[in-house]
Amino acid sequence: MSAPQNADTGKAGFNLSKWALEHAALTRYLMLVLMLLGFASYFQLGQDEDPPFTFRAMVVRTYWPGATAQQVAEQVTDKLERTLQEAPYADKIRSYSKPGESQIVFEIKDSSKSGDVPNVWYTVRKKIGDMRSTLPAGVQGPFFNDDFGDVYGVIYALESDGFGYAELKTFADDVRQRLLRVKDVAKVEQFGVQDEKIFIEVSQKRIAQLGLDFNAVLAQIGSQNAVESAGTIQAPQDVVQVRVAGQFTSVEQLRAMPIRGSSGAQLRLGDIAEIHRGYVDPPAVKVRHQGHEVIALGVSMAKGGDIIALGKSLRAATAEIDKRLPLGVKLVQVQDQPVSVASSVNEFVSVLIEAVAIVLAVSFVALGLHKGGRFGWYVDVRPGLVVAITIPLVLAVTFLAMNYFGIGLHKISLGSLIIALGLLVDDAIIAVEMMVRKMEEGYDKVRAATFAYDVTAKPMLTGTLITAAGFLPIGLAKSVTGEYTYAIFAVTVIALVLSWFVSVYFVPYLGTLLLKVKPHDPDAPPHELFDTPFYNAFRKSVN
Repeated sequence: MSAPQNADTGKAGFNLSKWALEHAALTRYLMLVLMLLGFASYFQLGQDEDPPFTFRAMVVRTYWPGATAQQVAEQVTDKLERTLQEAPYADKIRSYSKPGESQIVFEIKDSSKSGDVPNVWYTVRKKIGDMRSTLPAGVQGPFFNDDFGDVYGVIYALESDGFGYAELKTFADDVRQRLLRVKDVAKVEQFGVQDEKIFIEVSQKRIAQLGLDFNAVLAQIGSQNAVESAGTIQAPQDVVQVRVAGQFTSVEQLRAMPIRGSSGAQLRLGDIAEIHRGYVDPPAVKVRHQGHEVIALGVSMAKGGDIIALGKSLRAATAEIDKRLPLGVKLVQVQDQPVSVASSVNEFVSVLIEAVAIVLAVSFVALGLHKGGRFGWYVDVRPGLVVAITIPLVLAVTFLAMNYFGIGLHKISLGSLIIALGLLVDDAIIAVEMMVRKMEEGYDKVRAATFAYDVTAKPMLTGTLITAAGFLPIGLAKSVTGEYTYAIFAVTVIALVLSWFVSVYFVPYLGTLLLKVKPHDPDAPPHELFDTPFYNAFRKSVN
């Protein structure tokens, strides 16, 4: 629909477009600074495959060696479940009891705020710690696991040729310490580490022949290797600790330990038992790479970090680590999430560029196609050029706002930019089209620019806010899904609101620089451009 024929810009009230034209130097300065800051912000945004979100689940595991599944369920699991029911935001509790072990999966409500989750886990630990004395004697734990949010985007395999697990563990500890010094590394976890054990294999037949009591043998070994306090000596200047020596420091000392028989004779432990050093059997977790047993090191990134920058830093760090490792030991990268994320981000950026190109092409044709010229039709590129400058300007300010609010580049935010791209050009197209139309009706550039604000600013703002309100359910959703997809609401609303501001502040200034006024009779009054039979009939049908 068109404005009244004799509409003018003489309305009372503040006109932002007119103010921008009257302060052209400030407008140019802001345009240049926002473009540069937005361009710099793009390279400072954290990049990851998925947006960060909080896991709202905890595993509570308890061990009771020797107990049956029913005993574990009745005396351990049930008591823990009753305590967990009192925790804030408690939602679902699933328990599994088997001989010697209890496992409980505790989930809190999706409506809980992500900032409250650490306090909930602290409360759970405190409540279970308070009731720990009510559990049967011999219970080990409970042990808590709430680190489900750790994603090991980069995994290395530490391979060795001729080294045992104990020596490889020493190298793995050194590599872990060096990786932890890399910027944005939050955690380095080791997998496939086998703990060393001392195995004492006693022959029951040999013990029976010698008339020894097996429990008495175990008690003698335990008392010899016990760590006990022997008190202190008060000296004039200091307090001296008294320690009882005798703990075993080697397998040979263990073999030479004297064992008293029932007849009073003494034997060596090595005479009645086979003693050797080994690894925990059965093994806890084994990791293999290319058929070889290795120790894996998983690297997780700090929250809000840049996974691509982290990948570059890790490559530089591992190159230095490889130089320090002994011959026969090498660090091999098994998983490289930065490469996949870079590919994903580049794919989205290419789609974004394609969308920008399509929108610009349509804008050039839709805004600049006119009758006349050598071929009957011609395209005036000036209106499309204003829109072409507006799109990167809006994107730059959007990147600046994303950097301020801590929204990184990931599949959700980049998808939101593509969604918003088709919407953020609407305001600019409306403002440019209104300026072109009023200039064709005989208005000068400044008058056309200020008229566009008076007539279209409020309707554009209303339409922009209504469109943004369409994404409001995502922003208000109190759930893990809402937290994961929050960037759809945030990025889209930021881009739409900023596009309105750019359209009423920068577009009029760009229009006065780029748009061309058609020659017309200065004495002729302004006329209605759409005062034609077709548009009159269309206006009548709409009314």
